Amino acid sequence: MDSLKIMIVGVGGQGTLLASKLLGKILLNKGYDVKVSEVHGMSQRGGSVVTYICCGDRAYSPVIDEGEADYIVSFEALEAARWVSYLKKGGIIVTNTQEINPMPVITGAAQYPEKIIGKIKDLGVNIDAFDALTPAVKVGSVKAVNIVLLGRLSKYFDFTEEEWLTAIRESVPDRFIKLNEEAFLLGKQA
Repeated sequence: MDSLKIMIVGVGGQGTLLASKLLGKILLNKGYDVKVSEVHGMSQRGGSVVTYICCGDRAYSPVIDEGEADYIVSFEALEAARWVSYLKKGGIIVTNTQEINPMPVITGAAQYPEKIIGKIKDLGVNIDAFDALTPAVKVGSVKAVNIVLLGRLSKYFDFTEEEWLTAIRESVPDRFIKLNEEAFLLGKQA
């Protein structure tokens, strides 16, 4: 593999850091050189956050510029729209259709944009949009949306299910392994 660039975007508190750690773990386990950035943004205030994962035979920097991302994993519909310019031609956005109101909408200073997924599709972007919240609730935690999304992302990779599940076991506390394995499998089947 020459290089692979993945962005994970969401709202503070949604688990973007765990998703990045888990994805980095499976790529390391597969023998790739991996660079993962730290979370950027107002994560503690519910603001937009992004992490970058770059890997390949040799990865030099975890930074992804506009038009370079092979994949964008978005935890929320507006975040998919916010970061779409970073997707390279032929790249794929895997996004949760959930809408989380940003602070300007909460305060009444703005309205949440309508039909965001449709507008992204109208740009000619390959977007895989689905409800990741319902499977997360089904396994018992809204916080499992991150793992449901990784389950969906796994469909685009040549890694075995067991390789993904091993990365989950190596990345989460023992008491959350079963929940996260179930979330991953529901995302993969969605």
